[in-house]
Amino acid sequence: MNTKNTILTLLEKNCGKSLSGEEIAQMLHISRNAVWKAVNSLRKEGYRISSANNRGYTLLSGSNILSVAGMLPFINNQEIATQIHVFKTVDSTNKLAKEMAVQGGEHGTVIIADTQTSGVGRYRRPFYSPSGSGLYMSFIFRTEALGFPDPSLITTSVAVAVCRAIQAVSGKRAEIKWINDIYLNEKKICGILTEAITDLESGCIDWIVAGIGIYVNNQTADFPDELQQVAGSLYQHRQHHIGDINRNRLAAEIINRCLELTSWQDDISIYEEYRERSLLLGHRITVCESAKHYEATAIDIDRSGRLIVRKDSGEVIGISSAKVSVRRIES
Repeated sequence: MNTKNTILTLLEKNCGKSLSGEEIAQMLHISRNAVWKAVNSLRKEGYRISSANNRGYTLLSGSNILSVAGMLPFINNQEIATQIHVFKTVDSTNKLAKEMAVQGGEHGTVIIADTQTSGVGRYRRPFYSPSGSGLYMSFIFRTEALGFPDPSLITTSVAVAVCRAIQAVSGKRAEIKWINDIYLNEKKICGILTEAITDLESGCIDWIVAGIGIYVNNQTADFPDELQQVAGSLYQHRQHHIGDINRNRLAAEIINRCLELTSWQDDISIYEEYRERSLLLGHRITVCESAKHYEATAIDIDRSGRLIVRKDSGEVIGISSAKVSVRRIES
């Protein structure tokens, strides 16, 4: 890590507190002039760092630029820092993750972007990805390194991990709308897209890429017209102090919990929590499969992640993939 990033990590760990140039220089064994140059460089990149005589440098809590250095204070396993890649702009974090997987990317590699120019969600629909207010990230998972044998549990595990991370950072309990959406106050705040890379010779799934797009600090009025009624945000920045909204901490919590759950062999508790957080179970729903639409009641989610519904005829079936709506919520 270069001097600038080392100083940024130090300031992030002490966000809101003052560190004198002399303190920083002594801790890092560099000159005060080197500290001054690094701080000025960080300011040019947009970091809000104040300075005052006899007080030193302070990274203001309003600084919310995504960076590995900003995440490190909250990462449980510091050794994975080299596997976290942060970009200002990408076309799609999932696309980049798949490219890196094919090129030999390690299990647990994370790609994070401030914005996506061609982000996609389920059914290849465009995923709105504005800069400065959202968090877009993709994980590379090697199937042989997973703690559970069924790769289909990735979506379940990632959904639970994201909900836990949101609750740890904000105190808010999010719900899961089968299969892969996270809701808060009946608004979609996060979408998850998992994609598999299959070995052509064996026909087995070699890699899984799990993409997460979460609206952290977006105003409803800023969403495109088609999303205004369905999309929400973890925070509304006009109602909360900007310092309370730390995308770096949220990204770090998601990384911690995703890597923890995907290596955990107790998939029963993950499955149970997924069911407990379900937005559908017990409710009347409309199911759209291909060209068919029908009403049903969601009664369970099985261990394979299928939604179990009871049709109005009384027939009970399992659904692996479909569009479902409930209480005027659509996905």
